Amino acid sequence: MTELRHCKGREAALSGLLLDPQSASAEVLTHLDGCQGCRRELEELRAAMGLMEAWTAPEPSPYFFTRLNARLREERQAAPLGWFARLRAGFVYGPRTHARPLVAMALTVALLLGGSAYLGLSNWMQPAPQSENEAVVHDLQTLDNNAQVLDTLEQLSSTNDDGD
Repeated sequence: MTELRHCKGREAALSGLLLDPQSASAEVLTHLDGCQGCRRELEELRAAMGLMEAWTAPEPSPYFFTRLNARLREERQAAPLGWFARLRAGFVYGPRTHARPLVAMALTVALLLGGSAYLGLSNWMQPAPQSENEAVVHDLQTLDNNAQVLDTLEQLSSTNDDGD
């Protein structure tokens, strides 16, 4: 368990040692001399690299591109069922140049919306700020309403006192 904790950051050093053995530091080489797990890991990496160097990619069939182009031509010429199928076929098999104007338009709209939000043009629903005169008028109206309520309450209390 202590060996694993001690070797935790050594994976990068092992891959570096595998790719360029001359660039390995003395610390890494000393560690490899004393650590069986890291030596085993390095040997496994070397074996995997040897297998990868020995592997050759298979050659494609000489008629692959001819058949692919014929299949694409058939799909372009086939009559799609409906408007959605035609739209899908246009996107899948058609030239990619039709997407550029759409992307440019979407980016323009996004830029305009972002710019208007930044400049505060989208805040048209906020109420206009009140001037000082409007606040004074509002306060006087509130006081007048309160005075009317107090007068009404006094009238009610005086009628109750007279009636008792």
